[in-house]
Amino acid sequence: MALKKLLLLLCIFSAMAISAQTNSKIYDIINAVSKERIKNDITTLANFGTRNTFSDTISNTRGIGAARRWIKSEFDKMSTECNNCLNVFYQKDFVTKKGNSRVPHDAWVVNVVAMQKGTKYPNRYIIMSGDIDSRASDTMDYTTDAPGANDNASGMAGTMEAARVLSKYKFENSIIYVGLSGEEQGLFGGAGLAKYAKDKNWEIIGILNNDMIGNIKGVDGVISNRDFRIFSEPVPANETERQRKARRFYGGEVDGISRQLARYIHKNVKTYMPEMNPMMIYRLDRFGRGGHHRPFNDLGFPGIRIMEAHENYTQQHQDIRTENGIAYGDVVEHVNFGYAKKLTAVNAITMANLAWAPPSPKTVKIGGIVEASAKLKWSPVDGAVGYKIYWRDTTSPTWDNNKYVGNVTEQTLDGIVIDNSFFGVAAVGKDGFESVVVFPNEIMR
Repeated sequence: MALKKLLLLLCIFSAMAISAQTNSKIYDIINAVSKERIKNDITTLANFGTRNTFSDTISNTRGIGAARRWIKSEFDKMSTECNNCLNVFYQKDFVTKKGNSRVPHDAWVVNVVAMQKGTKYPNRYIIMSGDIDSRASDTMDYTTDAPGANDNASGMAGTMEAARVLSKYKFENSIIYVGLSGEEQGLFGGAGLAKYAKDKNWEIIGILNNDMIGNIKGVDGVISNRDFRIFSEPVPANETERQRKARRFYGGEVDGISRQLARYIHKNVKTYMPEMNPMMIYRLDRFGRGGHHRPFNDLGFPGIRIMEAHENYTQQHQDIRTENGIAYGDVVEHVNFGYAKKLTAVNAITMANLAWAPPSPKTVKIGGIVEASAKLKWSPVDGAVGYKIYWRDTTSPTWDNNKYVGNVTEQTLDGIVIDNSFFGVAAVGKDGFESVVVFPNEIMR
């Protein structure tokens, strides 16, 4: 009898731990992110003078070549410190002037990749990216100083810092930390790596594109070191006509794979960093503008952009100068390193949660038409000890309700009418880490 009681208590405590959704290792990761290291990296990158994709590649002190070699050397150092846990390499593509209005001369666009292989799912990748390149007022001008301290040494430094912190851990899924080039000339680096991933048959859990994570003083007069934006497209760019038609009748206009990734980030930040205010922006990117997650989205991979909420356009794509009392230029003095640290931590905890989590269910079926209850059935997931059903009002941006249902693969939610809510299912691992929620992709009659 005593043994039965003990086993019952262990089961209860285990269920409580899973439903609590917190793990002390995530707080350790937040605390390990260093403001000083980020400051030093941003300063080093800015001191290369210009990192225009078509700038000097020979010098060791100036230009894109010096910058990418330094980034690779830093990744190599990190790998040495973690027993060669990182595979560091260049991935490159040749771009030409022909047909490219922002390409001043033919050149190699070179990305710097650091790959941390997972122990159980080595071909499943969560990617964090920053941009290596910078630009002056004229994007074709590859000789004028363009320090690019915030755009985008901040995102590159954040990616390097996340690698320093997370390389100290082992994960079931793989993580890639990458510096992408050619962003200002046409998203060439992202397009090259996305195609590389497709050709290698990588299974991408998601890409976190960090582009400008260091400014807190907006041109609109707002100052905030807590707000940040998560841009995500509503549905995949390569969805089929059948999927598009199904959405008309069953919903899902704001429930694509990139939007679910955005919700995942939002939920984890609210859980572990409640002082921060993640703003989910229902748009691929800023109005009429682009970022390096888009080439991945174009090929059907989930991807989002994380960036500051309040931009200052006098410090973006500007030659360094003073006009009418306004100091133009993207210099180190304008970067808030404490804020960059916070957004780096946002990325680090997102990747850790995903890298420790089991895969998402491949299939989620939903039924309950003209009934008083919603019914869900999903495919089993290797490594999952249980599952969570999420639901929300159709007008809510976030998953506001959930139910842990244990290690079963179907469930009926009595009294919850299918017509009035949206639903999804996530897999839960033994330490409570959850997969991204999957919106129903099949109908049960």
